[in-house]
Amino acid sequence: MDLDFERCYRTIETRDARFDGCFILAVRTTGIYCRPSCPAVKPKRQNVSFYPSAAAAQRGGYRACMRCRPDASPGSPDWDVRADLVGRALRLIGDGVVDRDGVPGLARRLGYTERHLNRLLTTELGAGPLALARAQRARTARTLIENTDLGLGEIAFAAGFGSIRQFNDTIREVYAVAPSHLRRDRRASGPGGLRLKLPYREPFDAKGMFDFLVGHAVAGVESTEGTYSRSLRLPHGTGRVELEPADGHVLATLTLADLRDLAPAVARCRRLLDLDADPAAVDAVLAEDPVLAGSVRDNPGIRIPRGVDGFEVAVRAIVGQQISVAAACGVAAKLVRDGLFPDAPALLELPDEAFSMPVKRRETLRALARAVVDGDVDLEPGADRDAAERALLALPGIGPWTAGYVALRALGAPDVLLDTDLVIRRTAERLGITDLPTHAERWRPWRSYAMLHLWRLSWTTP
Repeated sequence: MDLDFERCYRTIETRDARFDGCFILAVRTTGIYCRPSCPAVKPKRQNVSFYPSAAAAQRGGYRACMRCRPDASPGSPDWDVRADLVGRALRLIGDGVVDRDGVPGLARRLGYTERHLNRLLTTELGAGPLALARAQRARTARTLIENTDLGLGEIAFAAGFGSIRQFNDTIREVYAVAPSHLRRDRRASGPGGLRLKLPYREPFDAKGMFDFLVGHAVAGVESTEGTYSRSLRLPHGTGRVELEPADGHVLATLTLADLRDLAPAVARCRRLLDLDADPAAVDAVLAEDPVLAGSVRDNPGIRIPRGVDGFEVAVRAIVGQQISVAAACGVAAKLVRDGLFPDAPALLELPDEAFSMPVKRRETLRALARAVVDGDVDLEPGADRDAAERALLALPGIGPWTAGYVALRALGAPDVLLDTDLVIRRTAERLGITDLPTHAERWRPWRSYAMLHLWRLSWTTP
């Protein structure tokens, strides 16, 4: 990845927090790497190097700054929205695929050889999949050390390390201290859960995000009493998370059946809230259109409410075809079993009476579930978005609106135009837009976020 030295150095001069997670600053004289907004004294030019990832800085022999905690910064917005192989790989690594299936499993999911995948990741990020996964294990281990009373041995294996020695060596290399030293900074967690801060880039339209989640909550899976909470289906078991907006972060309280699921649980919560987005970049483009400028001014930092599970989003999109949101939530609630939304195999086992909907819609859901089980439709974080949309459109009962809505919310596609959505079309017409597809060209590459603005305006435009 080509990092322009002058641009990066100007960024650290201003300590602009918007670039935290976009690149890493490393200082040769101290052997430390930092986030761009680190409050430490600005290093001299000749002592500075820039890296595209923490893993690359670690590979270069640098250790993490204990002051600015670069491992706690938001993820890169670039890799979050990119639909190419590297972006897909990073989303899967973040979901813990390398820890569960190794690099061979990651390569199989992406359909490329290990050698090709390693070469591309090293070129773009300065580190291969093993190094990237190792950096994530170190972050997970630090979280567990500081937030639980678990023994260090238990933490080592919960974080994905293969041995105690590997765990000790990695923590010393990354943080320049022994694991026991990190425990001195242990923060008390609430009863029954891990309390974590999920950082984001300002601005963040927290009210709009949580209003959306509350308005679309499905009983049995999601709860809106006090704070928003929901159940999670995770690789090693189940979990539950409570999410509450706070100043500069979202407070997450996680209860997990298996602590090995911490990293994927955090990744899915961040994906749900679109916390790795770059709101300044999005708002700058959309504000240039006089039609949306007022909404951008009044609602800065709008994010896309995504999902913790792609299959769940797709099912809820199909259920919601041609009925109100409230009715769709009620129908979806009847599919819930034991506090969990059904995955594809579980949905195929549900009896007909569980589907409170027309027969054709029920069969569409079953066709989707069979396609997911057979591997014909991939709705996981690392899915090829274009291939997923084509596969969805090939199923009976799924049209462009449903496929686009799934791409927007389940796969995080940033540039989806739902021009057949009735609410969006009516709102656009009231705003004086007569040819929505043509007008929307000025919103690229953030048309998905423009859809959120149009939905928001539908509530307020007379």
